[in-house]
Amino acid sequence: MEERWSTEHILSLAPDAASQKAAGKLSSPAPWSQTGSGQGALWGQCRGSGSTPYRTVVELATPAYQCSCPSRKFPCKHALGLLLLWSTGPQAVAEGAEPASWAGEWLAGRRLRAEEAAERVTARATAVAADPAAARRRAERRSARVAAGTQELRLRLTDRIRRGLADGSATTTDWEEVAARMVDAQAPGLASLVRELAQQPADALADHALLHLLAAAYDRVGELPAPLAATVRSRIGFTTDSAELLAGPTVRDRWLVLGGRDSTDERLTTRRLWLHGTKTARPALLLSFGRPGQAPELAIPTGQLLEAEVAFQPAARPLRAALGPRHGLPTTPSGPAARPPGLSPAGALAAYGEAVADDPWLTSWPVVLTAVVPVAGPTGWQLSDGREALDLRPAGDAALWRLVAVCGGRPMTVFGECGHRGFAPVTVWDESGRPTGVAQ
Repeated sequence: MEERWSTEHILSLAPDAASQKAAGKLSSPAPWSQTGSGQGALWGQCRGSGSTPYRTVVELATPAYQCSCPSRKFPCKHALGLLLLWSTGPQAVAEGAEPASWAGEWLAGRRLRAEEAAERVTARATAVAADPAAARRRAERRSARVAAGTQELRLRLTDRIRRGLADGSATTTDWEEVAARMVDAQAPGLASLVRELAQQPADALADHALLHLLAAAYDRVGELPAPLAATVRSRIGFTTDSAELLAGPTVRDRWLVLGGRDSTDERLTTRRLWLHGTKTARPALLLSFGRPGQAPELAIPTGQLLEAEVAFQPAARPLRAALGPRHGLPTTPSGPAARPPGLSPAGALAAYGEAVADDPWLTSWPVVLTAVVPVAGPTGWQLSDGREALDLRPAGDAALWRLVAVCGGRPMTVFGECGHRGFAPVTVWDESGRPTGVAQ
């Protein structure tokens, strides 16, 4: 039996506030018929303005959604409303039923597409094995394009430093042109970093230096130790397909979901979900993306414990990962067991320092702080355990006051990202062990 989700988690899946409001109006049984749940899915028909009700299906594991309504938002209000109805209990949506025929067809299609994707990965691997020379030529062509791009980037950065960072001659349009050149060079990681650089203050010398270091490192990537070379290639934009990654070594553990955060620009919404391995003590970062008006597919409630296999992208300090097969149903621990083990502020800084020693381009590292309270420090808010403190870098005033309100002056467990600019909180656990997101 699937554990029912909280209202807070369901609403966090919505692509915007309007969808949240509309879904609330569909959370009662009144507009729904033929609802059911089973085999990891929900389904139901929702009465709308037309003569034919909308057919809605939600696959819970991913989650994934399908609705016959014309909405371009994803998930639509009907999928969210069905989830809200299901969350109220079995009296609203019956359990253990066989999916309706139309729901079963969509679920079977998803399984078929997953199998076909796995077959394509196998086919690519077979093609590489059958013609390694062709695969090598493709890799060499891309490497040459990236090398040309990194050389151009180094020249651009050198010219910028020569003119002086404060002269104001470099505009956002200039940086967009450089980012476009990096895309042409098949170095999307560099393109993203260039766009971030355009948003930094004019005197951000350290950011220019780190970007120059990355470009220079790629020019000598063949001379670097294998873990560091993997880190450089990953930051440049070389990644391994998730299916291919999961075909290799995986780490099976009971993973506690520490929290998540969404960031949005004009191109897409990026969702970050952090996990903590309760047996291995390893952190893992899952990324998911959605187009404008579409929430990313990956959604796992904070505080859930799931046994699953995870595959890490190669790196000197592996963090980014792909979520593989899950084993059994997720559970939600309660009380003190729900709070992850943590560090002191000094221990958090030491953990970040160790990570930076492996990967000099890291701006933060996921850590859990234990027994800390928010206090007003000499230069702003801090998290303190009474002996040491970390500067707080919340995502806006709302996040800060949400953290302060949950803590209420009492020592709490807080998860977030610790970096050279301070600590960005993501989740706080209250005395009962209930997690609350503060980064929305």
